[in-house]
Amino acid sequence: MNTKTTLSQIPTSIWMLGFVSLLMDISSEMIHSLLPMYMVSTLGASAFAVGMIEGLAESTALMVKMFSGVLSDYLGKRKALALFGYTLSALTKPLFAIAPSLGFVLTARLLDRVGKGVRGAPRDALIADIAPLHLRGAAFGLRQSLDTVGAFLGPLLAVGLMLLWSNDVRAIFWVSVIPGLMAVALLLFGVREPKNHEPSQRSNPINKANLKRLGATYWWVVAIGAVFTLARFSEAFLVLRAQQGGIPMALVPLVMVTMNLIYALSAYPFGKLSDRMSHRQLLAIGLVMLIAADLILATHDHWSVLIAGVALWGIHLGITQGLLARMVADSAPADLRGTAYGFFNLMSGIALLIASAVAGLLWDQFGPAFTFYAGAGFCVITLVALVWQPSHAK
Repeated sequence: MNTKTTLSQIPTSIWMLGFVSLLMDISSEMIHSLLPMYMVSTLGASAFAVGMIEGLAESTALMVKMFSGVLSDYLGKRKALALFGYTLSALTKPLFAIAPSLGFVLTARLLDRVGKGVRGAPRDALIADIAPLHLRGAAFGLRQSLDTVGAFLGPLLAVGLMLLWSNDVRAIFWVSVIPGLMAVALLLFGVREPKNHEPSQRSNPINKANLKRLGATYWWVVAIGAVFTLARFSEAFLVLRAQQGGIPMALVPLVMVTMNLIYALSAYPFGKLSDRMSHRQLLAIGLVMLIAADLILATHDHWSVLIAGVALWGIHLGITQGLLARMVADSAPADLRGTAYGFFNLMSGIALLIASAVAGLLWDQFGPAFTFYAGAGFCVITLVALVWQPSHAK
């Protein structure tokens, strides 16, 4: 089956969910590509403080997915929860523009990520509900690709506005509100939820019987997702590494543009490949890419070499993120998919908080090179564990 035929078979609502993600990522990445640098340069934050804020924010999003996923299974409704989450995130964007302190930034980040957490598991479960089984990997890859197109357009727009408006970061934060509201409108009017999803009799999705139904294969996927997250700390440290390498302030967001461009270009092809290739082998390839990225970022800070490390980081994300989402869908019963994504993201959230805090502490105490060497070392341990683990995935 060629790519054109595959894309034409993917349901319209999945395309719409992809464009919703694209618009919200433009909004979010306009902020995130500037925020670590803004916290350090303007608000006087340490690398450890940046790591804690980013770790708390991103782990909050992942942990909240636990509750929204369970609730979406209980109610039998995905779209309403996703709409609430996207709306909350859109409404938090102005808070960054008026933030006078690190505490205010932390509050804004947490509220924004709560919105991400509320929408994430129901949206992924909705994709699994809508997508035909033989196109499930391609559907997740497409959604991830469109999401990541937004993730490189956002920093690119931030660069243009930084140059146009003489590094006026707060003004750019105000502009980010517009695509966020557009995402909410597109989800409201452009996505249709399957009518037959609502259960005839509601029950607690996290009772003992249902947790047993998730099975060993699912819990193996949860464990793999957590250790992958431990091996990859917050991307805020890529921004700080670029600034340290002497890249002008207005051009620092190009680091995220590069990473997300590569991520966007690779997510759909690797998602499609996951429909017919061993998931274990793809995960191993993704870890090798991350090891190479960490070693490059540890040993060089010149922009020309740093960009190569950032690009490899993007390939790693393109290989692994949609694949892990697809593996959750494959290993969980249809009526427990929201709960399954919830537990998966809860464990990944705890891992991300630990990884980002440790990365910030290592950066402050031993320098950025040691931080990336440590990341590479943990990747090697994860790769060994993946190879030796008894096979649960195809």
